[in-house]
Order: sequence, then structure tokens, then C-alpha cells
Amino acid sequence: QVQLVESGGGLVQAGGSLRLSCAASGTIGSINVMGWFRQAPGKQRELVASITSGGSTNYADSLKGRFTVSRGNAKNLVFLQMNSLRPEDTAVYYCKLVTYLGTGPSEYWGQGTQVTVSS
Repeated sequence: QVQLVESGGGLVQAGGSLRLSCAASGTIGSINVMGWFRQAPGKQRELVASITSGGSTNYADSLKGRFTVSRGNAKNLVFLQMNSLRPEDTAVYYCKLVTYLGTGPSEYWGQGTQVTVSS
């Protein structure tokens, strides 16, 4: 069973920075994608950024230049560095893992971490 645990959320003033972390445990295929999504109140969950096991990244167009996704040396870790935060970045941020173990893709979600940006 794969589990994802996020950390690093909190309250920050506009213009500040936060770094989110997500640690995956369990059986994870060597080919995988880890990423971050967010969901604000009353809105749909949306992609923030993702990174493959090979290091390729993908970002929501509106967040390029402010957010950076990266992998840890342990490969089961993914980080989201968020700079120049704005009140509209307020949301619950979720970590997602898609892993391939020979029987097709399996996806897992973390429990989410709240990010609140005050104006």
C-alpha cells in the first residue's frame, strides 16, 4: 500500500514563500510521476506542477516562474517551492503519485496540506 504524507503548509503573508514536501512510502515503481494539485474553496482541483522519475517537469502556465517542483535524492520525495505567494494561491495542496508496476498505472493522493496567503 502506498501512502503519501505532505508537510510544509501554513499561513504566510503575500509576497512570502513556502516549501511543501511530500514523502511516499510503499511499493513504488521506478517509473513514476509525482505532482502537486490544489483546490480552493468552491473551485475544482487543478494541476500545479508535476515531475517524472526522469526529471521532466510540467507546470500550470499561470504558475511558471513562481513555483518550482523538484525531487529529493531519495526519489520518493517531491518538493514544491512557492515564491511570491498571492492571496489567490490560498488552497489545499495535494500530493499525487502515479506509478507503473506492470499492471497499468496506479494513482495515489495525500491527505492535503492547507496553504493560506494573507493580503
